[in-house]
Amino acid sequence: MSTFEKREKEKKRQQKKLEKQRRKEERKSNATDGSLDSMMAYVDENGMITDTPPDPTKRVEIDASEIILGIPPKEESEESNVKTGVIDFFDTSKGFGFINEIGSHGRYFVHISGMLEELHEGNKVTFELERGPKGMNAVHVKKA
Repeated sequence: MSTFEKREKEKKRQQKKLEKQRRKEERKSNATDGSLDSMMAYVDENGMITDTPPDPTKRVEIDASEIILGIPPKEESEESNVKTGVIDFFDTSKGFGFINEIGSHGRYFVHISGMLEELHEGNKVTFELERGPKGMNAVHVKKA
């Protein structure tokens, strides 16, 4: 005696088996010859994948010495990076202070070793910026 549930499970199992067999036969009928040429894919000049090989007449020669791996070298810019500002605070006993840049809200640290001449608070100065361990530092500081 088989129950209704067992018969239903058996029917589903038979249907799955038949479906699997049908898909297998369909794959066999649609299969290609399996050669390497039929499996090759190419990328055209627009970056799209195609099944046709590229045209050798459109080939472009590339000089390998022009290829730069990594970060390209930094080119020196012609523009002047000299800024102007006013010495906001300077402690002569400790040898450091701060410069407020004119025309922006930048405030930069300056050490006595970055000064080209003796300066005091309130002096208008020109300076360049250099990255330090804690941010941008003013260097090559002189009176404007």
